[in-house]
Amino acid sequence: MTSGIRGGANRTVLACAAAVLLGAGVTLASATDPVRDRLPAGWPHLGDDRAWLDASALERWRDHTWWPAAVIAVLSVVFLLLVYGTVAQVRAGRLRALPLGRGDVTLAGPALGAALADRARTIDGVRRAHVQVLGRPHRLRASITLVLDPDASPSAVLRTLSGDAVAEARAAAAPRELAADVRIRVRQHRAGRVH
Repeated sequence: MTSGIRGGANRTVLACAAAVLLGAGVTLASATDPVRDRLPAGWPHLGDDRAWLDASALERWRDHTWWPAAVIAVLSVVFLLLVYGTVAQVRAGRLRALPLGRGDVTLAGPALGAALADRARTIDGVRRAHVQVLGRPHRLRASITLVLDPDASPSAVLRTLSGDAVAEARAAAAPRELAADVRIRVRQHRAGRVH
C-alpha cells in the first residue's frame, strides 16, 4: 500500500469506528433521565422500562442455532482483516533489501540510503545529511533530510542534489521508480555570549 492509500484507509477505519461508538454512546445516553429530558420532543429515545432483551426475545434467539456461529465467523473475519492491515503497515516501512535482478544478488536498503547520504554530504553547503529508503522493492521512496550551512543557497543545493545524488540513486534502483522527499533545514549562527 502506498502511504496515501494507507492514510485514507486509516482515516476510513477510524471514522467508521468513531461513528459506531458515537451512535452507541448517544443511544445509551438517551436512556438516562438527564439526557432524555434535554432532547427535542420529536427525537427518538429509549424509555425507562426499555429491556434490551426480554425473556420472549431471548427464547426466540435461543431457538435459532445458526446465529452464534455466524457472529463468531463475522468477528473472526473482522479480526483477521485488522491483523492483515496492521502487518501490511509494519512491512511498508524501511526497505530491507532491493533485488538487483541477477540471481540472488540484493542491495541492502540501509546501504543505498547511506550511499545517498554520503553523496549528499559532498554537495557544497550541506553540513549534515540523513537518508532513509522506504517502501517496497518495486516502488521506492527516499526520505532525505539536509542541514545546510547558513550561507548555503537551498535552491542550488536542491538542484545539485536532484541532478547528481538522486539521479545516481535512481540509476542504481532502475528499472524501479525512486521518489525523493527532501526536507531542508538551515543551521543558524549562534550568537556569541557577552561576558
